[in-house]
Amino acid sequence: MEDYKREFIDFMVESNVLKFGEFTLKSGRKSPFFMNAGAYVTGYQLKKLGEFYARAIHDNFGDDFDVLFGPAYKGIPLSVVTAVAFHDLYGKEVKYCSDRKEAKDHGADKGNLLGYQLADGDRVVMVEDVTTSGKSIDETYPIITGQADIEVVGLMVSLNRMEVGREGVKAAIDEVSDRYGFPTASIVNMREVTEHLYNREVAGRVVIDDELKAAIDAYYETYGAKA
Repeated sequence: MEDYKREFIDFMVESNVLKFGEFTLKSGRKSPFFMNAGAYVTGYQLKKLGEFYARAIHDNFGDDFDVLFGPAYKGIPLSVVTAVAFHDLYGKEVKYCSDRKEAKDHGADKGNLLGYQLADGDRVVMVEDVTTSGKSIDETYPIITGQADIEVVGLMVSLNRMEVGREGVKAAIDEVSDRYGFPTASIVNMREVTEHLYNREVAGRVVIDDELKAAIDAYYETYGAKA
């Protein structure tokens, strides 16, 4: 595992973004872990988050793209901080773009998009916090492809939960790739998270002990993606 992935796992725990215990998800599943990207709230955290996204995008998709698109609402700051980090780390100028939940009907920037207005020929990387069902992509993909003749280079999320999506076989992030025909990737996945944190201290405490590891294993016996 690359060093920046280990650093990112520790960063999620230290930022209180990745939590372990017992959580009821929107789907009704009882999960032994939960990720809330809304807990990144400080300037330092947002700067570091953008850098992790930029590194993962560079590793997986290269730098031959023009726009970072983040679905509203959490994708808005993600696209901004990643665009800044990509410039700082790789000297590449990329634009940010997000959708509006409600189209603006006045002013010079009226329409469905916030930030850069997409144009024919743009190559776009989409950024999200985590994909659990692909619903946000289903909502925003028609919007951005309807604005201009663009190409989606790929989708980057911070954490791949590696549990079955709506079709009940593959992970949600892989279902998105199959459905729309562009590659998907994550900074880290839950297998890497578990391997890195098992019986290891972060911020003075063991994050995943034997009991929690057993709970995670049992969860994936039921909900783990088969492909």
